[in-house]
This record gives sequence, C-alpha cells and structure tokens, in this order.
Amino acid sequence: MAQERREGGRERSRDREERDSEFVDKLVHINRVAKVVKGGRRFGFAALVVVGDQKGRVGFGHGKAREVPEAIRKATESAKRDMIFVPLRSGRTLHHDVEGRWGAGRVLLRSAKQGTGIIAGGPMRAVFETLGMHDVVAKSMGSSNPYNMVRATFDALKNQLHPKDVAAQRGIKYSTLQARRGTAVAAEE
Repeated sequence: MAQERREGGRERSRDREERDSEFVDKLVHINRVAKVVKGGRRFGFAALVVVGDQKGRVGFGHGKAREVPEAIRKATESAKRDMIFVPLRSGRTLHHDVEGRWGAGRVLLRSAKQGTGIIAGGPMRAVFETLGMHDVVAKSMGSSNPYNMVRATFDALKNQLHPKDVAAQRGIKYSTLQARRGTAVAAEE
C-alpha cells in the first residue's frame, strides 16, 4: 500500500514537472525595497514575471519576498494562476490593431507582415515572446513603468477578437468575413 502511494506521488510530481516545463517564463523587473528598522535596514525584493506557453496563452505575476529567488518563484506561481488566451492569426501575429490602457500606461499594438519580427520595448517584448507571437509592432505612449506597461499590454490583448467572434456578432458567416478581408488586403497591395 505504501509502495503504491509513493509511486502515485512520483507520477503526480512528474506530471506537474511536465506541465511546468511547457511554460516559458521571463523575468521583467526586480525592485529592491528597504524598510528602516531599529538597527539598520531590512531589504526585500519584488519581482514581475511573465509566463507563457508560446502557443497563445500568457500570464503575468508579481511576487514579494526577502530573497530574490523566492520572489521570482511567487511571481511565477501567480502568473500561472491568471493566464489568458490570445487568438493569433496564423499563430504569428494579431488579427487587428488594438490599444490598451492601465493607469498612466498606454500601448498600441499593430499586426505586422510575416518577417517583421517583434518591434517592442522591454516589458512588452517579454509578453510577446512568451505568448509565441513572431510579428508585431508595438509602441508605448505613456508611462515607462514596467508594471503599467505589462498591464496595459494585457488590457490590449484581452480586447483582441477572433474573426469568428466578430462574424457571430455581426450575424454573418466566417467565410464571408474572410473573403472581405482577402479583398481588402488585395486592394492595399
């Protein structure tokens, strides 16, 4: 009985490791804070981490602790709990241009042609890389605070609509919407 329990526990931990290994995490920012107490200062660390599976799911988390590795671990766990799915066109770019806001942070995300690459600043680049996006042009037009930039980017990504959803809202067929898009793209070129 005890042997079976141990093997079951090993399998569960192996499953957890496999699930964790599918995610890519990027450390965006570490902030050191000091609390002044009698006898000196006590230092603490806050970490901002972005986690994604590079297939359209991404999340961010914030963790605080006395040591850096512990703060990063807490932030990673928090990011894995609050993940969102973002529909990507051809698995490489956005379906449409979108703007996001959070506090004083404002970002503009634009879809791009194949081969453009990720043209974005620090915190936004981390989000796109963990998301699995290959072609995007992004501009931060407000606060350069990493927390605000990441949250504004997530606000924009949450507003990203899949063409199937747009077709359903308009009451037309998805194929009709795609045909219209094809003629618009041909007209641009």
